Formats: sequence, structure tokens, C-alpha cells
Amino acid sequence: MTSMTMTQKILAAHAGLPSVTAGQLIEAELDLALANDITAPVAIAEVERTGGHVRCGDKIALVMDHFTPNKDIKAACQVQRTREFAAREGVTSFFDVGEMGIEHALLPELGLVGAGDCVIGADSHTCTYGALGAFSTGVGSTDLAAAMLTQRCWFKVPAALRFVLRGTLPPFVTGKDLILHIIGSIGVDGALYKSMEFAGEISSLSMDDRFTVCNMAIEAGAKNGIFPVDGQTLAYLEGRFRRTPKVYEADPDAEYERTYEIDLSAIRPTVAFPHLPENTRTEWGDIPIRQVVIGSCTNGRISDLRAAAEVLRVRPVKRGVRCIVIPATQAVYLQALREGLIETFVRAGAVVSTPTCGPCLGGHMGVLAEGERCVSTTNRNFVGRMGHPTSEIYLASPYTAAASAVTGRLSTAQEVLS
Repeated sequence: MTSMTMTQKILAAHAGLPSVTAGQLIEAELDLALANDITAPVAIAEVERTGGHVRCGDKIALVMDHFTPNKDIKAACQVQRTREFAAREGVTSFFDVGEMGIEHALLPELGLVGAGDCVIGADSHTCTYGALGAFSTGVGSTDLAAAMLTQRCWFKVPAALRFVLRGTLPPFVTGKDLILHIIGSIGVDGALYKSMEFAGEISSLSMDDRFTVCNMAIEAGAKNGIFPVDGQTLAYLEGRFRRTPKVYEADPDAEYERTYEIDLSAIRPTVAFPHLPENTRTEWGDIPIRQVVIGSCTNGRISDLRAAAEVLRVRPVKRGVRCIVIPATQAVYLQALREGLIETFVRAGAVVSTPTCGPCLGGHMGVLAEGERCVSTTNRNFVGRMGHPTSEIYLASPYTAAASAVTGRLSTAQEVLS
């Protein structure tokens, strides 16, 4: 039998095939199809145009997170259409104001995705769920419409790159620094339509670190990112995941186009300078900033807020800097309240938002003006991504973002806490 990577085994199982090879075209059964308030209306229009209906309402998730709470009339109408569609078609996992969170933090938290799953989403950062040992990838809204109707999707089986991790990350260095380091090394097309498969000493990475790493696999051009299932994964899924986890392991002789060895202890606080995630640096000069955003599907989980609070507990936000903190889900918000993190942020001079994607895509809750610089824990720093075309985005970890908020310039947590 053909040797396979972890991703290839999941795809083969969902296609009902004994094995698959890189480049092969397959059609696979889906465990979940996801859309949000931007992409769902487009898919809904296609479903309605066919005159068909959703095949399985229990295997669709619609999360109203990008422009929610609605920022304008158009956003309100998009959500209204999605809300009505969900009710009419029996979509059980519909999340609106009061229930919703940022989709790629919310679905794992609620146990809607897990080990061995095959998941698509009409959002490029659907690759986040690879942290749980799932194959998950982003698709267009028309592909999502077909998935709603059939609960299936076609794929070209990706080739794979292997990233072998050794050692432990230093203090104040996180999964965000790791994935920025990788993207800086291989480039934004370094894993184009390939599976980024992680191996080695992964136990030192928390689940939140793994979510962050897989979340930004798409920023290297990857089809998906995926971690092996270990004790941490199973502990995260226990009592949460709504189905039985299916654990797949890469064959020892699985074929990889290239293997990268990464010494975690050598990773340093890393920042992606404008205007590409590959433009990474570990040293920089005096770069004044005007805004900091701590949140998003990349870094809005409780560990991210704890890291930011560790810095903001020591020093307040510098006058003239706007610091926006966005818990990724309602549960994260509640946990931050219980731990006193929200009070820490407010006392430090930051503002705390309801869960939303908001400023990440220049939607609302922190749009940048002409020439402004922002240090952000989000995932993209393209021209005009967060506002005016002349604004600049510096991608960083929550530690680095919070440190920059208190100094008013791009800084590391070591500078503030030492």
C-alpha cells in the first residue's frame, strides 16, 4: 500500500479510498462546512439559484463575526439573510450576537471540529483546525454552496513539507513568533498548495500555540497545516468534541518534498514588517506607532490575553497610542473577567471589544487613518488591509504588541519587563 502523510490519510478515509497520492483529484465527504457573515450570503445565493436545499443542517456552521455587531445597513442585511436561511434550512450551528465568537476560535472551543475531521470553510484561515489533527482548508463561496447541497467537496491531494521541531521556546516567545519565523524563512509562496506537517518535540507547544501556527499556514501559501494528535490534543477534545476523535499518523516512510529542522530555543521575538508576512525581522530601529490590536482568530485566546496583561499590568498604554483588545469568544471574555484581565486592560488605558474580526480586515473597531502604523496580533499586513492604503501593519505576538503599546514604538516584552 502507498505510504501516506497524515493529511493524505485523512483525505483517503473521507474519499473512501485505500490510499491517495499527491496531485490526485478526489471527492471527499465533509464533517463540517463553515461560512461567515461575508461569505455565507454569496453561497446562499448560489444554493437558492439551484432550487436545492441543505443536505445536512447539523454539518454546517454559520458564524456572524466579521462585521458583527453590524457596522452598517449592508452588514445588517447580510446577517439577516444568513439568519433567515439558517432557520429555513435547519442549520443548527448558527451563531449571532451574544453567542458568536471569532469563527476559528469558536468552533474548536464548542467541539464542532476535532481530530481526523475533514473540514472546509469559506474563509482562508479555516486551516486553523489542523492544530487538532484535522484536515481543514479554505474554499470559495461557490465551493461552499456545493458543499451545503452535497456535503462533499473535491480536492487535489497536496504534497507535503515536514517541519521537525526540537527544544522549547524561550520566555516571551510564542507560536506567533514561530510561524512568523517559518514564513520569513520559506516565503509567502514557500508552501504553495502543500500540506505543512509538523513533527518532533511538539509537546512544548500549547494548544493555543498550535492553533496560531496552523492559522497562518495559509500565509505561506499552504493548503493546510497539521499537527500530530498527542496527549494535549486529546485532553483538549475530552468533554468538548461532539464526536469520537480519529487519530491518523503519517507513515514512517511518507514522502515529503522537503524537511525543515527548527530549533525552538533559537526563535526570537519576530515581527513581520509591511507589507508581507514574509518580511520578518528580529531587530529593528526606532519605529513609532499609533495603534495596537490584540485579538483575532490568530491571537485572541485566553493565553494571548494573559500574555498582554502580563505587560500591561506593569506599565500603562502610552498616551497617544490606541490599544484595542478583542477576546476571541464569549467564553474567553468571561474567563478574562474572572482572572481580572479586563480590569487590567481598562486600567492600563486599553479598550476591550466584544468578540469580532473587526479591525483585522479593516472592517470596524479600529480602522487606520492615513500614514498610521499599527502593531497587530492579526495575520495579514497587506497594503490597506486595516484601513488607509498608506497605513502600515506590523504583525507580532501579544507580548510584543502589548510592549509596543506601552512604549509607543515597536518593542519587545523583555524591554518592558526586564
